[in-house]
Amino acid sequence: MDEKTTNHFRQLLLNRQAELQSVEQIGHEAAATVELDQSAVGRLSRMDAMQAQAVSQEMEQRRTLELQRIKAALACIESGDYGYCLRCDESINPHRLEIDPSATLCIQCAEKS
Repeated sequence: MDEKTTNHFRQLLLNRQAELQSVEQIGHEAAATVELDQSAVGRLSRMDAMQAQAVSQEMEQRRTLELQRIKAALACIESGDYGYCLRCDESINPHRLEIDPSATLCIQCAEKS
């Protein structure tokens, strides 16, 4: 992969990282403990709040995982290993990386998983 292409993917990763980090604080607040005081809210409102909390917690876990994948991809760029499948060591199609610049498997190996 040439330097221009690598820099393009580096920028995609950095942009996505910044985007995820900017919503991280909002996610922490939404995943906070739900108030269960029955005098404060009705049962259905509490159930809705608990469901929203569970969704927020799942989104926070996914955001954390994606940030870890981005960090790993940026490390691969720095080491010169970016764009190669972790299983077969073949090049990952740039179109696949365009969709997910943190992809670690080529499409063939990903389909086998």
